[in-house]
Amino acid sequence: MGAVRGVRRWWRTADRREARVTLGALLLLVPVAPAAGWAGGALADASLHREVRAQQEERRATDAVVVDRVPEARRSAGDPDAVGERTMVVAAWRAPDGTPRSGEAAPVSAPGGGPGAQVRIWTDRDGLPVPPPMKARTARTHALLGGAGAFLLAVGCVEAGRRLAVARMVRRRYAHLDREWAEADQDWGRAGTGG
Repeated sequence: MGAVRGVRRWWRTADRREARVTLGALLLLVPVAPAAGWAGGALADASLHREVRAQQEERRATDAVVVDRVPEARRSAGDPDAVGERTMVVAAWRAPDGTPRSGEAAPVSAPGGGPGAQVRIWTDRDGLPVPPPMKARTARTHALLGGAGAFLLAVGCVEAGRRLAVARMVRRRYAHLDREWAEADQDWGRAGTGG
């Protein structure tokens, strides 16, 4: 009977330890996860806003003249420049240094007519077509998503640590229980054994 009381007492102590680990994880989670989310979001926001400013400095809207439309078959074949619902055109424009350029470009708005129509495209410093610069609102959305990801990562790390600690405690508990049962008399609890 003493062995059973010892196992029960040890079992209650183990349950209290697991509860303490869970409480500790919760107390750690309350300040850490929001701080990680805020820090991740703030870092992403600063980085993305630097990128927005750099893109706005490097890219410029340029007037171009439509020469032809890009064939539909080529746009639907996975052309990386045919993003979203933007219409690709073959256009002619001048680079910032005055050099004439032509090629495929995505106008800022869909061209109203065929060849000869005026459109606005985005070009880099060399006059090559590029996508429009990222908008500040888009950067903010990406930063918020980055912050949410950092928050969830912190939650996952704390929970993984808690689960590992509890799993180790449970293994130790069952190992202790196995030792207690091995030390108990083999005939313990059987009728007619005199115990």
